[in-house]
Amino acid sequence: MTDKIDKGPAATPPAGPGASGTPYEAIKAIPVRHYGRWISGVIVVALLAWLVYAFSQGNVIWATVGDKLFDPAVLSGLWNTVLISVAAMALGLVLGIVFAVMRLSNNPVTSAVSWLYIWFFRGTPVYVQLLVWFNLSLIFEYINLGPIYKNYTVAVMTPFMVALLGLGLNEGAYMAEIVRAGIQSVDEGQTEAAHALGMPQTKTMRRIVLPQAMRVIIPPTGNEFINMLKTSSLVSAVQYTELLRASSNIGNTAGAIMEMLFVASIWYLALTSVFSVGQYYLERRFARGSTRSLPPTPFQRLRANLNMFRRTEVAR
Repeated sequence: MTDKIDKGPAATPPAGPGASGTPYEAIKAIPVRHYGRWISGVIVVALLAWLVYAFSQGNVIWATVGDKLFDPAVLSGLWNTVLISVAAMALGLVLGIVFAVMRLSNNPVTSAVSWLYIWFFRGTPVYVQLLVWFNLSLIFEYINLGPIYKNYTVAVMTPFMVALLGLGLNEGAYMAEIVRAGIQSVDEGQTEAAHALGMPQTKTMRRIVLPQAMRVIIPPTGNEFINMLKTSSLVSAVQYTELLRASSNIGNTAGAIMEMLFVASIWYLALTSVFSVGQYYLERRFARGSTRSLPPTPFQRLRANLNMFRRTEVAR
């Protein structure tokens, strides 16, 4: 017969929300104060206020800026800027895809031609290229394509055509490198799997490689287009009446040179802002499937920043 040993009352775990039915009391979490942020913010706002005050006291007739902002000539130049930028970017994108594929080809002739094209148009200033196209009639009196087309070079090389070729061909060289980088970012196994299924090279590139490369191509392409909007101001040298030239014409006539430069700057800022938002949503669309969560929209970021200043209760 064995003796029973009394071990005393069994230790009971502390009562929790499941045992007593009473939840823990919520605590107030007070965020840490970052005084350096507030000090730097005040300094930046003070500098901006000083800059605005300095310009407000300058010899600038701001009423003229407001009056000429929607002048018909300015709006016509604004439309021409958007038109030449979109057209030149479309030409550059097509050329970029073609020359990127040629650069990656195993054919030494096409690869060498693509390299020469990129080397020349990236190595010379776009302003020089515009002047070359503008003065092409000094070299060729006619543009003769045999039975297909023949005309005077002066008649063919209009200001719009000069601007299109100058900006589009230059942009094509940069887009070729961007597209090439996007294509090379796609795993080679995707191409090998497509070829194993019997897909030809062109269909593989169009249906498999390029759609996956777009998330790498889109961000720098958007930056190139915004840069194109600003670079389009150079075409005023070849007599194309875009935003800067239209504003300068009014400024020279009315004696309001600085005011019209501010008008042009306001419209350039408006255009780049609109296209930057469009670029962001385009990037967000092509990011689907490549990231676990999509990047927040501008409104979601604004809401998150506003929530930083609120005190929240955190339950432990």
